Amino acid sequence: MHHSPTAHPPRPPARSRTLRVASVLAAALGVCCALLTALVVIRWHPLLALDGDLSRTTHRWAVHDRTLTQVFRVLTDWVWDPLTMRLVCAAAVVWLLWRHAAWWTALWLAATVAMATVVQQSVKSVVDRPRPVWPDPVDSARYAAFPSGHAMTATVACGLLLWLLHRFGAGRLPRRTAVAAAVVSVVGVGLTRVWLGVHWPSDVLGGWLFGAFMVFLAVVAHESSRRGRGAMPVRRPR
Repeated sequence: MHHSPTAHPPRPPARSRTLRVASVLAAALGVCCALLTALVVIRWHPLLALDGDLSRTTHRWAVHDRTLTQVFRVLTDWVWDPLTMRLVCAAAVVWLLWRHAAWWTALWLAATVAMATVVQQSVKSVVDRPRPVWPDPVDSARYAAFPSGHAMTATVACGLLLWLLHRFGAGRLPRRTAVAAAVVSVVGVGLTRVWLGVHWPSDVLGGWLFGAFMVFLAVVAHESSRRGRGAMPVRRPR
């Protein structure tokens, strides 16, 4: 009597695992965003007290060290500025269309960056949190404070570009270099906004959380769409 070999359960596809992980992280980050926003809206005293203590300390440093303050102004206004980050993403859109003819991924990237801007401005308008006010300001900024647009835009741009490098099979050195640059940019822009006295620390934290939430939500949308469209072309390094 012939016995067929024992069948092993198939391993879930990598994209299914990615979709599950991204979904869990998006849900967790969404809860964190909602919680922090609620604490800001109700003016939770421990949060406001911590914001005030940290902001007063960094502002004293900024007033005292004018050279470092000027360096931070250049970084925040030109290197890590939201416009600069959006232009980098626009260049990536052009590259996707030219190099891989991945029109769907290019559209997805552009739409995510645009949606993140809408979310950012909508939350700012609804919460309408005042920015810090100093008798001797070292910088100024427009619009409401929460969440930090610089921190959120940098997180969205860097997160999406890192994910694209991963999906297209970039080599280890380019990935590690990109991760290092992304960490420096996202953390750095947040620190400069607090140092320059134009944001409370919780504004920056909100920008990071909302930005990460948008990134993982976008990954969920992209991975879900691939189920019916087939796998995105991946070019492995030689």
